[in-house]
Amino acid sequence: MQPILKGKTILVSGGSQGLGYAIAEAAANDGANVFLGSRDEEKLKFAAQRITKNSGSSSNYGVLDVTNPLSIKNWVKTGFEMFGQIDGLIVNAGGPPAGMFDNFTDDQWYAAFELNLMSAVRLIREVLPHMKKVSKGSIITITSVSVKEPIDMLLLSNVFRSGVTSLAKSLSRDLASYNIRINNILPGRLDTERVKQLDGIIAENNGISVNEVRSSFHDQIPLGRYGKPEELGNLATFLLSDKASFITGTTIPVDGGMLKTVW
Repeated sequence: MQPILKGKTILVSGGSQGLGYAIAEAAANDGANVFLGSRDEEKLKFAAQRITKNSGSSSNYGVLDVTNPLSIKNWVKTGFEMFGQIDGLIVNAGGPPAGMFDNFTDDQWYAAFELNLMSAVRLIREVLPHMKKVSKGSIITITSVSVKEPIDMLLLSNVFRSGVTSLAKSLSRDLASYNIRINNILPGRLDTERVKQLDGIIAENNGISVNEVRSSFHDQIPLGRYGKPEELGNLATFLLSDKASFITGTTIPVDGGMLKTVW
């Protein structure tokens, strides 16, 4: 069977680990060239080498700080110069600190705004000229199930990831005439370092073990387990491909059925 991303170039922010890495690996396994970005050059180098070795696809990287507009501009420019095209973009950034409303200062609100919402605005802004020139492209934003059901202790994430989701929906209408699609994926309880960190915070706040926290979530997830990052990667690969050519403006949870909301 022909790999569904063969000949395409996908830029993946936050690509050195976690969900970003899982998406990059899945895309490369389906034939894409991938260009990774994150702040840690050593992790990036290791990730790119591992992806190339395991997939046979071309993988490279550039240091990227998504809170820095110039860093974003240079990263996209380097990725385009390296591969000569940009067919897909994964908008992905780490989460802001956990906490409740009274915990946060103005500076922390502004930092979360830059990390999650403005990073999405700037990354999309930089790739659009390349996609518009050839009248095609696929953009995926990675947010959270919290945009449908807010998560306790994740106020900053709840607010700004909801903004990213609205951005994606709004742009889907504006970009359709250029044959550029944009969709949003909502990770649920997936087995990543971020989720392990959050489980640890919940355990500490409630005086219970991390295993008890995980068991409690298993009870809330109809499939009875945490998801694997590669399961989200498989969905992203499909949405990046031409097989999803009539799908845009959607928001799709990957949560094992945990969300109770219909919409």
